[in-house]
Amino acid sequence: MIIMGIDPGYALVGFGIVRYEPPRFVPVEFGSITTKPEAPFERRLETIFTRTIELIDKRKPEAVAIEKLYYTNNAKTVIGVAEARGVILLAAQLKGVPIFEYTPLQVKQAVTGYGQALKPQMQEMTRRLLCLRDIPKPDDTADALAVAICHGQNSTVKKRLPKTYHYQKN
Repeated sequence: MIIMGIDPGYALVGFGIVRYEPPRFVPVEFGSITTKPEAPFERRLETIFTRTIELIDKRKPEAVAIEKLYYTNNAKTVIGVAEARGVILLAAQLKGVPIFEYTPLQVKQAVTGYGQALKPQMQEMTRRLLCLRDIPKPDDTADALAVAICHGQNSTVKKRLPKTYHYQKN
């Protein structure tokens, strides 16, 4: 299964494309989509959309896994990231690629086994799971690869679960 992981942003979008051959993850391509700070915001969104479409066309992922947004302190930043996330979701939808969303806690749990793992722990486990020499840079790229790994782990678990579960009250 080819999985495209995304860490959304508007200055920098981390992406990581992996091939999952249970239980192994093989890196296919990873990096970032960067936009120019001086460019109008609409142009930045267009760049993100266009590059996402190009990556999907080139690598043909069977799933796009994206990190869910969480609000910290800066409302202006979260709105911009939400808009960038929207064009990424639109690109995947238009290309017919199923979209899966994961919280940071779910990603940490899937990659390290601990939902409160620190960023260096996440990056090191991502490096190890992908058999990479170095931790991918920038951080957004490592985060995107972790999201892709999370989806691979979750897709394996879902395949092992029974298709239906019926609860009967006595």
